[in-house]
Amino acid sequence: MQVLVRDNNVDQALRALKKKMQREGVFREMKLRRSYEKPSERRARERAEAIRRYRKLLRKRMEREGY
Repeated sequence: MQVLVRDNNVDQALRALKKKMQREGVFREMKLRRSYEKPSERRARERAEAIRRYRKLLRKRMEREGY
């Protein structure tokens, strides 16, 4: 991942880098890796995330169709 620094403006480049990292999920990954997560807990979390994503998709679809 890289960010260009224009006109020696490091603050703007840092903001852009943070935004890219947020979009890629780097911060979330770091938070998850701070402590050990049992494989069963990991599967349960991933299953819950998948359900959450699916329900959000359905909500968006229903909203678009006008229900």
